[in-house]
Amino acid sequence: MDDARSSGHADVVKTPRRFDAVTVGLHWATAVLILGMFASALLMAFGAGQDQAATLLYFHRSLGVATWIVAICRLGWRLSFGFLPPFPETMSKLQQWLAKASEYGLYAILLIQPLTGLAQSFTRGKPFPLLAWEAPSVMSRDKVLTDLIEKIHGVSALVLLALIGLHILAALFHRLVLKDEVLQSMLPWKPSPHKDIGVNHTVRE
Repeated sequence: MDDARSSGHADVVKTPRRFDAVTVGLHWATAVLILGMFASALLMAFGAGQDQAATLLYFHRSLGVATWIVAICRLGWRLSFGFLPPFPETMSKLQQWLAKASEYGLYAILLIQPLTGLAQSFTRGKPFPLLAWEAPSVMSRDKVLTDLIEKIHGVSALVLLALIGLHILAALFHRLVLKDEVLQSMLPWKPSPHKDIGVNHTVRE
């Protein structure tokens, strides 16, 4: 029987190794939430009227909090119950290290980015709508602090965008160049079994 440390055999029909269903679901939920956050931010920045901007800001904040909650759930599930398929042995140690570093970087930004957004809102010194509630005013307005946090929020958004771009490029590189199962392991649908010529795998931590 094949396992994470064993080698495949030539011309064997097998199903691609996949992340568990919960991990896959949380991954794509995160992707949808991030898309919504960037879309609302762009609409606020370009062409939204004052009334529209207020509505977009409400959705942007709420999506940010939802993203933070999902990121916490993802990290908790990953550390406790998640199944991580092994790296293909075609990946060098450097590639494996870069994959882990980008993954940890994404987790860090997904946890930090929503908090900087909320901090920016709180430093304005006014209550604001958030999800189904209204967040209270917890401090007087501090323009200097607001401007500082706004810059941090903007820079971290660019870092998040860069990490997502690298993440997508890496997935396409694995699929189109290396032709391994890395991309299929996170697809929201289960790929059909296929023939594969002996692919070794390295245990993933």
